[in-house]
Amino acid sequence: MSFFKLHSNLNFNQHFALQNDLSLQARAIRIINIFRFILSLVFISFYFYVGKSNWLDSENGSLFLSLSLAYSLFSALPLVISPFKSKTLTFFHPIQIVIDIIFIILMMYAAGGIQSGLGLLLIITIVTASLVSNGRLSLFYAAVATIGLLLEQSYQITKWGLSAASYSQPVMLSLSCFATAWLAYSLAKRMLQSEDLASARGVDLENLEQVNALITQEMQDGVMVVDQNANIRHHNAQADALLSLTKNSHLTLMLNESVPEIVAAFTDWIKGEKSTSNRMISVNNRELKLRFEPISPLNRQLGAVIFIQDWSQIQSAAQQAKLAALGRLTANIAHEIRNPLSAISHANQLLQEDENITAPNGRVLQIIADNIGRIDQIIKDVLELNRRDRTHQEKIALNQFVTDFYSQFCAVEKVPASNFQLILFAQEQTITFDQRHLTQILWNLCKNGWQHSRKENGSLNLRCVEIDNTGLNLEISDNGNGVAEQDRSKLFEPFYTTKTTGNGLGLYISRELAEANGAYLRYQALEHGSVFILQLKKASPLGQ
Repeated sequence: MSFFKLHSNLNFNQHFALQNDLSLQARAIRIINIFRFILSLVFISFYFYVGKSNWLDSENGSLFLSLSLAYSLFSALPLVISPFKSKTLTFFHPIQIVIDIIFIILMMYAAGGIQSGLGLLLIITIVTASLVSNGRLSLFYAAVATIGLLLEQSYQITKWGLSAASYSQPVMLSLSCFATAWLAYSLAKRMLQSEDLASARGVDLENLEQVNALITQEMQDGVMVVDQNANIRHHNAQADALLSLTKNSHLTLMLNESVPEIVAAFTDWIKGEKSTSNRMISVNNRELKLRFEPISPLNRQLGAVIFIQDWSQIQSAAQQAKLAALGRLTANIAHEIRNPLSAISHANQLLQEDENITAPNGRVLQIIADNIGRIDQIIKDVLELNRRDRTHQEKIALNQFVTDFYSQFCAVEKVPASNFQLILFAQEQTITFDQRHLTQILWNLCKNGWQHSRKENGSLNLRCVEIDNTGLNLEISDNGNGVAEQDRSKLFEPFYTTKTTGNGLGLYISRELAEANGAYLRYQALEHGSVFILQLKKASPLGQ
């Protein structure tokens, strides 16, 4: 998730809040339209079942019925149009309220004036209209209702010759309309402020959720949320990469189905059997460190947030940092050692050329020469280790390359062809690798395998295996005694060796060169012997 996408989401949230406010207003207007239509039907029903005998006189009965029918038609029109023109009706809503007030006052007149009690409907109309319009036109509606009430009462006084004291009821009702309008305005203002605050908080929460999602997805550690039923409710991209959760992409991911290796650790953590929240597990040939944090600090039963670290990668990074500093130091030391070592080697050669040298002295000088060669080989390995990142990768046809290597190795190391078996790919395969590095890796592995083998027919094997559409393996196996179990964890550590003449850098350098070229070297014990597997990635064939 990029910053641009996050910024777009923020704008969308604000726009959505505005649209949501408009939709709420439209729904409120629709409810008022329904209320208006029901009220018109009530007027008509009252005319036929109540008003004709007890409520209305014969003179204004027909006028009341005509107004009720007209009001019902006016009320039905917005209900028919609203599904198609809801936004238009929102803008024309104030006109509808004014017409409502006029109809109510006219029907109040037809029902006998202020004494009919229909004037109370003006208060209901003003309150509902003011709340829908957020209080903006509440006083205007009250003023329109007041003018209508006073005009209606003035007409009644003129027609029937009533006294001026009859204005008291319309005036009180008008004051009630203004008081109600003011209260509705105040209430609507508070509601508007509350809605704005709630909308702002909602947008802030949505933005915060998106920021948290962005941070979670970009974390180097895997994050997984598990509920009390061991269902995986959330996980980030790194957890998906470490645990391969998409391979089990059901509607609800179950922990015991997707990652059964974590179930035992999660169960122990819930029971509180472990004093710490950390646990090491192995998933997909990776050493993972788990850290559990409860969703609720008071109850672990509600679930946990599981933080997942690729411990092997952390250890590798720490080791790389240490060895990088050590490499620079040893490279400088190696250069400084080479100069006096060359002088010692030259002096030793001059002493060995002396014709009068005795046998014991000759043996001592040969020991010196052997150890000079050993020291020189260590210096070469250290310098090569310091240059492991300087790769010159190119496309290599593996069958041809391995065949040439096999011939060269057998000739230089004097290995009989019957003792070293080569199995090539059924079809030519291509990889991208540094040829010099690949040669050194294979040479170290094959030489190591030959030294530990029984040196008989088929003691050493180099097999080329196609794993899948993207993977290739080069497997170097021998029929020796293998590596003791207590030594396997230290197999690729620098300067660790069980041989009296070794320097312990061969396997370490081989793995470093493999990783520098995007490959992976691992050891696997056999029932009789050992096998080192160099995992490679396919490349497009030569010429493509």
